[in-house]
Amino acid sequence: MRSFPRGTRTATALASGLVLLGAATACGSSTGETTASAGDAKASATAGSAFPVTIANKFGSTTVKAAPKRIVTVGLTDQDAVLALGQVPVATTEWLGAYKGAIGPWATAKLGSAALPTVLKDPGTGPNAEQIAALHPDLILAVYAGLTDAQYKTLSKIAPVVAAPKGYNDYGVPWQQQTEIIGQALGKATEAKTLVSGVDADFAAAAKAHPEFAGKTAVMATPYQGFFVYGSEDPRSRMLTSLGFKLPATLDKVIGNQFGDNISNERTDLLNTDAIVWLVDDPAKDEAALHANKLYGDLAVVKQGREVFVPSSSDFGNATSFVSVLSLPYTLERLVPMLSEAVDGNPATKVVTPTS
Repeated sequence: MRSFPRGTRTATALASGLVLLGAATACGSSTGETTASAGDAKASATAGSAFPVTIANKFGSTTVKAAPKRIVTVGLTDQDAVLALGQVPVATTEWLGAYKGAIGPWATAKLGSAALPTVLKDPGTGPNAEQIAALHPDLILAVYAGLTDAQYKTLSKIAPVVAAPKGYNDYGVPWQQQTEIIGQALGKATEAKTLVSGVDADFAAAAKAHPEFAGKTAVMATPYQGFFVYGSEDPRSRMLTSLGFKLPATLDKVIGNQFGDNISNERTDLLNTDAIVWLVDDPAKDEAALHANKLYGDLAVVKQGREVFVPSSSDFGNATSFVSVLSLPYTLERLVPMLSEAVDGNPATKVVTPTS
């Protein structure tokens, strides 16, 4: 089972094996039924004209025949795109923050008066097929996910499954494509493109306001089992490059074809960037522990005050890892000023972590 590190003590398991479908045909829960009504109310009256729609994925393709009303999100961040497009899932998959309904504070306003989604129980072996089947979904979204072919086939017996596209590692699909794919599945392709354009414009505005970011090196990391560094296919790294930063040239050669990996003490040169963003459990404690390692503590990025420490278990930290169409504006508002302080060329400048 592959872990997805956030901080030194937090490593939430990602999807691996899936329990067999078995006799998972029980009736949906009352929570699911209530949420479905809210989803019906929010569904676009004109969405039907977009169907049927066929969406390619890394396992083949999936046809959605009609506007979905009972959506289950298996992808860890897929719920945000659904909410941004005006619908509420009947069920979500918990990843970060233990939020009610697995809806972060950056997205709760999109719920309106709708009931919270059911949060799927984690059996420790992948998507909970029995619980999903009991909710009677008409669409299962697994875009920001790591489904296996067997899991995809099992879930497809329950409802159409929209999985990640070809060409990306598990949990590597960019938020732009994630949003647009989900927009297609919901019959709201035009609205999805508009949402993406709006957040892309936020990035462009931030980069224009901070020309000091252009061409400087940066990396996102966490002190999980040493030094865990996120690669170019991780959404967090793409957030930095979208602001004008570039990643260390040899980063992907070191961590391999995956979203991130631990590096050895001998490769701390990869951390000696113009700015480094650390996702940590306890900023003060973890900063001290990192600096106590001479191979890291003696680097110029440390001596010149170019570190950014983000509390991984805070709303800010959760949003930084979430990287969705709804979380990104929330993250940029907090992260961009910290990055600017880190690269201002003055070692005396204190990088201030926002308190909310």
